[in-house]
Amino acid sequence: MDNFLAKTIEQRVEQHANNMPSKAAIICNGNTLTYSQLWSFVLQESQNLESNNGLRSGMLNFFRAKQDASFIIEYLATHLIGAVAVPLEKDFPAERLNSLKSKYGSTVLQQDSDDIENIADILFTTGSTGQQKGVMESYSAILADADNLINAQGFSSDMVFIICGPLNHIGSLSKIWPVLYLGGTLIIADGMKDIDALFRLFDYPSNHIATFMVPASIRMVLQFGKERIARVADKIEFIETGGAAISQSDMDELCSLLPKTRLYNTYASTETGIVCTYDYNHNPCIAGCTGRPMKNSSVSISTDGTIICKGKTLMSGYFNDESLTKNILHDNAVFTSDLGEIDSQGFLHIKGRNNDVINIGGYKVSPTEIENVANSFPSITESICIPYHSDIFGDTIKLLYVSTSGTNIMKRDIARYLSANLESYKQPRLFEQVESIKHTYNGKLDRKFYRQN
Repeated sequence: MDNFLAKTIEQRVEQHANNMPSKAAIICNGNTLTYSQLWSFVLQESQNLESNNGLRSGMLNFFRAKQDASFIIEYLATHLIGAVAVPLEKDFPAERLNSLKSKYGSTVLQQDSDDIENIADILFTTGSTGQQKGVMESYSAILADADNLINAQGFSSDMVFIICGPLNHIGSLSKIWPVLYLGGTLIIADGMKDIDALFRLFDYPSNHIATFMVPASIRMVLQFGKERIARVADKIEFIETGGAAISQSDMDELCSLLPKTRLYNTYASTETGIVCTYDYNHNPCIAGCTGRPMKNSSVSISTDGTIICKGKTLMSGYFNDESLTKNILHDNAVFTSDLGEIDSQGFLHIKGRNNDVINIGGYKVSPTEIENVANSFPSITESICIPYHSDIFGDTIKLLYVSTSGTNIMKRDIARYLSANLESYKQPRLFEQVESIKHTYNGKLDRKFYRQN
């Protein structure tokens, strides 16, 4: 970061409003907010939250993360008065929202004046158990995350960043931080529902366009828009992915379509912050490789093969759950459930999640490895491996797969393909072609759903 010692993103937005008032800050639905307008709306909203909602420093502000400028205005305004932003899914049910407000509306977190270790956000996430957890993020962690991305991925004031993921999840929310810190421009899209509308955003008159997409969204782009994305290749500075594993075949195809674009695979989570990133288009293209730790982070591997993260980007703990916090956050480190390896160059390689590993006859099998191979089979657009008990085979692996345009794929052809690329104990015994595969709200394969069903 530059020499301006900002303690919050809000201080930077105020500075940009004074120094470059007419610069475009947010573009959404064809409307543009300049930095001067954005800051004016933030000031108005902060007054509204205080006078009409009774919000004060340390109080929790529960609000839906709409895919438009109003979310960013309320998010920044909440911080401005020292309250804690608690963004929820844009379609979060009204009854549950009222229940949260009723239960925690009087909660006040201890906030010291102008302390960057104060809690800025509580981001709700669900782990492998399905239990919802509120991850507390400090202002210090937010700035460290922004600093990591600025230094490792080359964010600049010229950046035009397209947000197409949910704004209450760290994958997209974390991109707001460096863009607004540097005075770049955010373009907010309403997800991937209208892919034609998304592609039109890349026509924006800039040669410094970037975006973040989960692997499922990248696969959608490759399926429906190869030619369109290739036509604007020279305008796209970088595309980042994360949140789930991207297959080798999708990485190879994206590299071919965008030969000059930086393509990043990033290791991050709500609990750890933004930790590692790797440009697989200008380095060896290796699935699962997320590169070296960024400026404010470090990683190591535990004796059971899981990833340990340290640094300035870590969460402050889980809201209202001291016991769970102590299990995950101790010794100044977050102990994750992600399996990983660090190679001789210091690059972190993700091997899946400890809770996702399938135990077959004493062998531990990573479903991600099988899915990567299956997804490279012609006509398969997506797949998921699940543990399955069969009366014939006993405990085994079942592969669910989706084909291009509903094309019928013979099970024996898939089995032969997998047997040529995987060890015998990793090969599924059962196959089922399905119309679609269920994902979580933020685009990950919903493994919990299939474990329960």
